[in-house]
Amino acid sequence: MERRHFLQAATVGGILAGTGVAQAAAKKPNIVLFYVDDLGWMDIGCQGSKFYETPNMDRLAKEGVRYTQGYTPHPRCLPARYGVLTGRFPARGGVPGGKGHLQPTDATMGQALQQGGYKTCFAGKWHLTGPFGEKNLPQNMGFDINIAAGAAGAPTTYFFPYRKVDTSKLKPGWEIGLDKNYIAGMEDGKEGDYITEAMTDKCIGFIEDNADKPFFLYLSHYGVHTPFQAPERLVEKYEKKLKTMKFDGPEYAPVDQATGRGDMKMRQDNAVYAAMIESVDESLGRIFQTLEEQGIADNTIIVFTADNGGLSNRGAVNGKVSGRPLATSNLPLRTGKGWLYEGGIREAFIAKWPGVTKAGFVNKTDVVVGSDLFPTFLEMAGLPLQPQNHKDGMSIVPSLKGQAFKRDNPIFWHSPTSRPYSTGDTDNSAVRMGDYKLLEWYNAGHVELYDLSKDIGEQNDLSKKMPEKTTEMLAVLHGWRKEINAHTREQKWNGKAGK
Repeated sequence: MERRHFLQAATVGGILAGTGVAQAAAKKPNIVLFYVDDLGWMDIGCQGSKFYETPNMDRLAKEGVRYTQGYTPHPRCLPARYGVLTGRFPARGGVPGGKGHLQPTDATMGQALQQGGYKTCFAGKWHLTGPFGEKNLPQNMGFDINIAAGAAGAPTTYFFPYRKVDTSKLKPGWEIGLDKNYIAGMEDGKEGDYITEAMTDKCIGFIEDNADKPFFLYLSHYGVHTPFQAPERLVEKYEKKLKTMKFDGPEYAPVDQATGRGDMKMRQDNAVYAAMIESVDESLGRIFQTLEEQGIADNTIIVFTADNGGLSNRGAVNGKVSGRPLATSNLPLRTGKGWLYEGGIREAFIAKWPGVTKAGFVNKTDVVVGSDLFPTFLEMAGLPLQPQNHKDGMSIVPSLKGQAFKRDNPIFWHSPTSRPYSTGDTDNSAVRMGDYKLLEWYNAGHVELYDLSKDIGEQNDLSKKMPEKTTEMLAVLHGWRKEINAHTREQKWNGKAGK
């Protein structure tokens, strides 16, 4: 692509010019939130993958802080994004269940930073529109620029034109960008363009255009969500690599228990998925390069995380397992996307704050969650916190500075589902307090308790051995659900666009 070729040909003079820009830049740090879709905890080299290659993600970990106990607010795409944007546990806003989507009246991190003097840009997967027309698209929820964001949960194809619908034939009453099959604002591409690369091109343009002022870039990749499609050069690389690898044991393990049924993938061996991961990693590398060329790398915070665990499970109906293709294995974590076991909610969580974070530090003790990012970014930017908005978020700035940090509230997850067999999970809530995590399948009358400090794979259920702890945590979970009026079944949007 044109911009990529320009960057490859960048001159020393251009870099020096960028240094001048940096000297004129505002003192507030720039903030980049690099958010990946469906990326599993073990899908990165520095997290332990032997198959996927992620040199730029690994570089970020070497230059920043990597948390081994990072979490998403929810094990599925839309609610997780709600939790990050609003600083609230999704169930508080009825997501999923109840309202089901971001409300036009919800306060977002984009609005707070925009009001604090930041130029803001959202790029990629938004997925939060619901029945509100354009009222809750990024450009009306705190972002000056919207790149490729609409109702789509995934592109119908990762290659241009990224969709399979004729925009002239959108359903009556739909505003542009609200059809779930339409990727808005990417019409200027050409045959062969790959959306991960094309979005990155536009984000680079945003950085270059705003290098002299504080900016917030929320780069929310569609990758590595299905459909599994990637540039052929990368696919061929991993097909060759697969031929050199040996695997022990079966490719799938059955899941057949009170809490769900189906299969769980036991290997990382999907060459196309591996290629998708590397394409996202290349995007991060190009962001690094652009910040350096503009002379603003030392004044730019980068936070990297994902929305939910890797797609490793498929459900079963009447004993027959779904034939859907699976992406990855999250072992040693249990299960994956959709589930409230660690494989569905524990995420890669890496932060680089130049001059503040200790390079290469692996934080194994502090527990952080995506809903913490809203207050964290405000404190990083020197802006007042908004506890009335980010009610469940907690600034992790002390942790990033290497200071004493302790959560002053439990972490809650609530996952009602109207489609219990897509990934095999069923209606479930969970709470983490200290090292203990309790899960309740409230419509099945089933409870499990784990000590994550000793049992990251959640293999030793302590609920019967520790009845007092189980009762204590179950009461906390029930109290929270009652307080927020949590819905126990997901309610589906009727598909009608709002006016």
